[in-house]
Amino acid sequence: MKKSAFTLVIAFMLLRHLYSVEAYTHKVTANACDYTSLQEAIDSNPGQRIDIGVGDWTVDRRIRITHDGSGLVGYGRIIQSTPSEPVVEVKGAKNVLLRDITLTRTEGTDGEAEGLFADSCSFLRVDGITVLDNRSRSGAISLRECVSSTINNCTVLNYMRIAIDDRMDSPKYYGFAFHCIDGTGISARDCEGTLIAENTVIEENLCPTPEIKEQYQLGTFSEKAEVKGSLIAQEAWDKEYVAMWQQGSAIWVGNPVRSRFTRILGNRVQNAAQGIDLHTDQVIVANNLVDNAFIGMKAMHGSRNVLITGNQFSRNVLWSIGLMPGKASHGAKDEFGESIPPNSDGSSVIANNIISDFGYGDAYWVWENEGPTKCVFRLDIGQEPDDPPLTDVIVTGNVIQSNPFTSLETELQQTPRFKYAVLIETSSPERGESPRGLRISNNILQPGTDGISNQPLPE
Repeated sequence: MKKSAFTLVIAFMLLRHLYSVEAYTHKVTANACDYTSLQEAIDSNPGQRIDIGVGDWTVDRRIRITHDGSGLVGYGRIIQSTPSEPVVEVKGAKNVLLRDITLTRTEGTDGEAEGLFADSCSFLRVDGITVLDNRSRSGAISLRECVSSTINNCTVLNYMRIAIDDRMDSPKYYGFAFHCIDGTGISARDCEGTLIAENTVIEENLCPTPEIKEQYQLGTFSEKAEVKGSLIAQEAWDKEYVAMWQQGSAIWVGNPVRSRFTRILGNRVQNAAQGIDLHTDQVIVANNLVDNAFIGMKAMHGSRNVLITGNQFSRNVLWSIGLMPGKASHGAKDEFGESIPPNSDGSSVIANNIISDFGYGDAYWVWENEGPTKCVFRLDIGQEPDDPPLTDVIVTGNVIQSNPFTSLETELQQTPRFKYAVLIETSSPERGESPRGLRISNNILQPGTDGISNQPLPE
């Protein structure tokens, strides 16, 4: 066979392969406009992708997808009029695709459920969708017990609402309820192999201003037990006020016992309470931009093997990166006659991150009196005496630039808005052992008001 003919044959085979892949992954075999309802279109075409068009679909019950290979594509909007219902639910299905659609609620209403809720799915692909004004304590995009699923290039805008954070059912630790702002942008609970990449999660409405705090009495107790819990300070208990009235996270991945192999890559987060909140093992947090969150990110409650690299954390207030045990952390134990492996924190790396304009976020005034706890990197002890200590953490190649640069004169005059660049908590009879096995080197750490660190840095 001549070379030119051979080349044409190979090109044809490649094109045919690409076409077959495209047809399998993006095939659209029905148009929703041919049916009386969106749910009818889905039910009439099991295992197929439905084009919803460019118009609006108003629904009063959740749109349910339960067949493998199903999906919704197009540039239309699905508007949920019932606050207690998710907009779309995908349950127990494989290879479902949701692409380019917008999920929202009736204008002016808060949600009580997710925008998109996926339960017990595998190889789910959520690509380019927008969840607008869901305003629910549940995740705007929420996965539960899913495997090898992807949330990519999505936009979550205005996901928070005014709420009550009720901790009365945990009297040992808390024993109070309080008024707060709450809500989560993207969440994955009990999931394995999740990719959360190149998404934008922004809150524009409920930002931490004195006016909003006063209007909704944020931070004040709405209920209080007779006995103080162990995880609330006596001063807050007596004042019946807590400063942590910004709750929720832009991105949350939870349950370290079952969640693992998560990739959080290249996302943009702005105006969050906590930018990224992790309770998971074997996770990569890389190349994200987290701006104006009072906590940049944290990993706790038994989070092991966390790689945090190449991120930008800007205008954080309380800390930028925190690793710590929590009340869900524990050593190996016997429970109900069964041996349970340890759920500990550590064997992690914090490398090559840039922290800028620390302390200059919108929530600075909320935490102005929390000086001792303000730090850029926080390596903490646990919440209970038997929590295994944070162990084996490398902190290297990071840069801190804390003051907004306007001129050399003002740069030199400004006081850092944090106490230490690195806070390594010391052992406490009430909260357990100090972190151990730390290696901190080759960083550019601007000193805080009390210096680089509260103790000599282990190299």
